[in-house]
Amino acid sequence: VVILLLRVQEENACGLDKVHLLAPMENLETLRNLLSVWLLLTTLLIMLPAMFGVSLGITEAYMKILIKTLEWATQKIKNRVQEQEKVTYSTFNEIIEKSDKVTLEEEIKDLRRHSNRNKSLQDGDFELSDAFYFSKKGFEAIVEDDVTIRFSSEEMVKWNLLTRTNRNFQHISVRLTILWGVGLCIRYVFLLPLRLTLAVIGLSWLVTGTSLVGQLPNSGLKTWLSELVHLMCYRICARGLSATIHYHNKENRPKKGGICVANHTSPIDIVILANDGCYAMVGQVHGGLMGIIQRSMVKACPHVWFERNEMKDRHLVMKRLKNHVADKTKLPILIFPEGTCINNTSVMMFKKGSFEIGGTFYPVAIKYDPQFGDAFWNSSKYGMVTYLLQMMTSWAIVCNVWYLPPMTKQEDEDAVQFANRVKAAIAQQGGLVDLSWDGALKRAKVKDIFKKQQQKDYSKMIVGNESS
Repeated sequence: VVILLLRVQEENACGLDKVHLLAPMENLETLRNLLSVWLLLTTLLIMLPAMFGVSLGITEAYMKILIKTLEWATQKIKNRVQEQEKVTYSTFNEIIEKSDKVTLEEEIKDLRRHSNRNKSLQDGDFELSDAFYFSKKGFEAIVEDDVTIRFSSEEMVKWNLLTRTNRNFQHISVRLTILWGVGLCIRYVFLLPLRLTLAVIGLSWLVTGTSLVGQLPNSGLKTWLSELVHLMCYRICARGLSATIHYHNKENRPKKGGICVANHTSPIDIVILANDGCYAMVGQVHGGLMGIIQRSMVKACPHVWFERNEMKDRHLVMKRLKNHVADKTKLPILIFPEGTCINNTSVMMFKKGSFEIGGTFYPVAIKYDPQFGDAFWNSSKYGMVTYLLQMMTSWAIVCNVWYLPPMTKQEDEDAVQFANRVKAAIAQQGGLVDLSWDGALKRAKVKDIFKKQQQKDYSKMIVGNESS
């Protein structure tokens, strides 16, 4: 009996060992099957329709559900605000009340009129009260200037259930908080892996496809295949962001041999525009993953990449860009003249260098809907990885793109005047604020030339135009 019991125990132990060995293999097989199903559904339902520019209605249905949900959340917030008799939310973060924009001379004359009621105003006189004007402007700039607020996320009227939220939001109800938690799980557990998968596939295909096309001899076939590969890959990346893009006035789309200039809010501006047409990119040569992508792209398409030392040579840059524009068979150049990202509320100074190239310019206005996600990249605060994580965990990217009629420099215009005219057209079409400040103020101090200009204007007012 003892011997039989020992044998049964040995057999059971061997059986348990086999079970322990088979368990990891079964788990691995299950994981492999789940991954296969995930990739198959992603390919059939999203990737293939995106490649051919076809929609199965999934994005539209998702957006309808999302809009209904955000409307319900907004109504809950409005009801609570009415109960607490709070002040209506404002889309601007104005801390101080500013006067309407008038000239320096008008403001100082008005100030003198109030300080010297019984004394007639005479041009050319200096009044001590003039100092109050500059003091007031200085305090306004310290508390809240027109530039700094353009480099922070746009303040919204209503909460969109995202982590980066309206500062006016407070705890409203348990149901709204639960909805935010459910949305957090959806965005991070479902949408983030899906979007990462599409981004990896899109970039991998871009590198592989352009590298293969780059091996072909220069011909019409190579150009056609290159444009097809670029367009397909950018469309996959756009679907990876749940991008809903509305293009207006397509008859004004940039043509070959031209220059496309647009306002700049985000690095994904390139994906938004290239989703509707191909462009030749301009930029500095990078290393790492970005360098691999650049080297593969330039094999199939004549993008204009510069080495770091070449970027400092302004004449070399201008020469290469002019040669590209002179060839009417090459894709239009895509340029963002602001040189940095602005927060979707305004357009800042366009650098004149781009407008000295000559040729035909095709202005494009891009305006994002912040209700579904904040597309602005605050590069001084967030790195590229953090920013892309925020993009991939937002609800969606919704924007409007307006193609404006082509513009050329007039005979009586210099590069600065032409740049300002193009900037004003983009600002007007996109409903953006037209600012003359340089976007470089995002990281640099105000140039002395601006200070001297204020001094010169005041000197002309009290002394005359002959003052130096």
